[in-house]
Amino acid sequence: MKLCWSLTLLLGLALPALAQSVQSVAVDVGHSLAAPGARSASGQTEFSFNRRMALLLAEQLRQRGVEVQLIGAAGDIRQLSERTLQAQGRQLLLSVHHDSVQPQYLSEAGRFQGYSLFVSRKNPFAELSLACARQIALSLQEAGERPTLHHAEAIAGENRPLADAALGIYWFDDLVVLKTATQPAVLVEHGVIVNPAEEARLAQPAVTLKLARAVAAGAARCQAVPAAGRP
Repeated sequence: MKLCWSLTLLLGLALPALAQSVQSVAVDVGHSLAAPGARSASGQTEFSFNRRMALLLAEQLRQRGVEVQLIGAAGDIRQLSERTLQAQGRQLLLSVHHDSVQPQYLSEAGRFQGYSLFVSRKNPFAELSLACARQIALSLQEAGERPTLHHAEAIAGENRPLADAALGIYWFDDLVVLKTATQPAVLVEHGVIVNPAEEARLAQPAVTLKLARAVAAGAARCQAVPAAGRP
């Protein structure tokens, strides 16, 4: 915890010298009604978790004076490129998701828990995306959350290179929403919903609010890019 606070202090002190913090954020509700994503341990859709979290996150950002554009809340977006098209002009894109595991691990899903963050080296602001992911991860860790590192396992469907193991940040270069964004972009997996205990925890209003506040606090510290997110 002391190390986490030290990193937070260093990043927090460095941020004002670099640039103004973001003032506008696109919050993308991952998946849709037609393609609802993972199924939780109890059979609920990932989209339902994503929508609930995105609405909370949007409200928390607004309370911090950040202008928010909510994308995909109706669940009717079919093309991934439509998400980044709607996000144009915003200074940051946050894609809201909840996590799963590979099929061979579903029978032991109870051992997987925690958040993870993804950024793309093909994003036009890759380094700023990573810096922002670090701010969000630090905020989550300050709130008592811990990352899952199972996406780095050398198996089919995973094998994602870690950008920052201590903070649970991965490179996912070809993820469409991240690489086609015209501003820094971070995908947030808030927890592993195929884990029954994790799903139950994420269903608690106090927990979802804590996570939304943490992500909003980290995002509000992210560095703004020139020209409102256009390269």
